Amino acid sequence: MANEKPPSKPVMHASTMQEATAATKAELNLGLAESLKLYRKACLWSIFFSTCVVMGWFDMLSLNSLYAYPPFQRQFGIELEDGTYELTAAWQSGLSIGAFGGQIIGLSINGIITDRFGYRKTLIGALIGRCGFIFIIFFSETTVQLLIGELLFGVPWGVFQTITITYASEVTGQFIASGVLPPESPWWLVRRGRLDDAKKSLSRLTTRNSGIPFQPDETISMIIFTNEMEKKTEEGTTYLEQFKSVNLRRTEIVCVTWMIQTFCGNTFSSYSTYFYEQVGLVSESSFSMTLGQYVLGAVGTFLSWLLMRQFGRRTLYLSGQVFMCILLFVIGYTSFAGHGNTAVHSTVGPLCYSLVSELPSTRLRIKSTVVARNVYNVVCIISNLITPRMINPTAWGWGTNSGFFWAGSCFLCAMWTCFRLPEPKGRTYGELDVLFEKRISARKFKTTYIEQFNNHEYRGEGVIEGVIVGHVNPQPPEKEGKC
Repeated sequence: MANEKPPSKPVMHASTMQEATAATKAELNLGLAESLKLYRKACLWSIFFSTCVVMGWFDMLSLNSLYAYPPFQRQFGIELEDGTYELTAAWQSGLSIGAFGGQIIGLSINGIITDRFGYRKTLIGALIGRCGFIFIIFFSETTVQLLIGELLFGVPWGVFQTITITYASEVTGQFIASGVLPPESPWWLVRRGRLDDAKKSLSRLTTRNSGIPFQPDETISMIIFTNEMEKKTEEGTTYLEQFKSVNLRRTEIVCVTWMIQTFCGNTFSSYSTYFYEQVGLVSESSFSMTLGQYVLGAVGTFLSWLLMRQFGRRTLYLSGQVFMCILLFVIGYTSFAGHGNTAVHSTVGPLCYSLVSELPSTRLRIKSTVVARNVYNVVCIISNLITPRMINPTAWGWGTNSGFFWAGSCFLCAMWTCFRLPEPKGRTYGELDVLFEKRISARKFKTTYIEQFNNHEYRGEGVIEGVIVGHVNPQPPEKEGKC
């Protein structure tokens, strides 16, 4: 861009290392209360920023809920022998798949343009596109028009799905006003060599006079150190790099973690109104049940904030899947038309976003999140092909027996989580890099001690040539077979 400053290449001097060490210790010792005090305004802006994702889910779930409404069925469905109308299973799948197809396009574009133009400009473009595409859906009179609208509307939503969580992760969930948008990510600015801008952005992401010791220069040094450390083990930031060496394991983890959101049986939530109607509830009661279900989901999300800090990501993610597996078996056996929405949204639902944003390397975070979300969307396409057929009486008509299918897939997901998902709680990005580089077992991530800033080589005028080090000293190994 014409107005960008020429990038200044970060130099790893001994002073940078000392500041990085101090910033790492300060970050590890910063408690929840201190974090909220230091980043009070930033947390509020983070919630506001995340409404981009909320809007997308509202639109998707609202459309699926309309499948059970008689006016929608008369407009877009076919007449059955008894005189009622029904949207065919094929069109139910097609409309949902159209939205996911648009998301895949948006995600693929986002992985390229965000690296080039940054988070702010990419978000503005996606919001403008969304404002235009919504009119197609609003004025649709046929299923074809509705499908085209869903496809185009999915493109900006695909951008929202990753740009919000990767930005939040890079600035540790902290945002503060800059006009109507938050400042650019300091991590992105460091990768572009714009160190002065990174310091200014970081200063605006924190609350002044909070009483909490904070040194922006030290934090920038930690970002530089982590970036240089990852450059030693990665040749670049292309999509291909995600499938090389230790990054292959990290890519597998983030992809499967997001896939679990669908395979744990959460698809029932998307079709809950229609599902309730098929098991005997009237349309009005079905929609009310769905609204109540999402209220419980919101309660579960707030509850996850406390549970995540107490039990960690891995334990909570695994326990949520085990509970869901049991509940899905109960649904299948008893034909009980319920759903563990609170359980999902206090474990698997919100924790997925935390894990996917924390486990990739910082240099590949955007592209890793894009790949993981695209894999998730492909799985959603498959799920939306089979789920309507499971519960639609004009297709397979399984009804509540569909619970057996999803209980089985949920059990397999829990097994994968037990042996492959590591615990990132309490780790800096640099420490996670070391744990992956040393190929530490997922079940030992939590108990492995790291001396990250040790044994560095100094040459010339204090410039560090060998950046990566990180010594790991595992505590006594856990018993085999334990999760």
